Amino acid sequence: MCRKVVKRGSVERSSQLLRGVLDMCLLALIAEEPCYGYEMVRKLEDRGLALVGEGSIYPLLSRLQKTGLVETFHQESTGGPPRKYYRIAEAGRRRLDEWVAEWRTLSHAVHRVLGGDAGE
Repeated sequence: MCRKVVKRGSVERSSQLLRGVLDMCLLALIAEEPCYGYEMVRKLEDRGLALVGEGSIYPLLSRLQKTGLVETFHQESTGGPPRKYYRIAEAGRRRLDEWVAEWRTLSHAVHRVLGGDAGE
């Protein structure tokens, strides 16, 4: 029972940390190439972010669209109805560049605090 509680706590902490950067991660995936929601979930899983489900990303994608960072279009699929794809807008590229710079600065500082090389 203790293992399960510890594991759940770890997952909850990871989820909290991820919430702060998930918009940036989604925008980075979309910047690579237009993609649809489920495809983004798979790509996140492939890159080690398996905690993210479809239900988590659609509200974020909607917000990214409403704020003009991404655009949508529909494309036919081979096995069902057309899929809604997301592509990055010019404002999204600029915002992603800002987020990445902020993230690198923050993650570098946190790394130093956690015992990383002070000279890095």
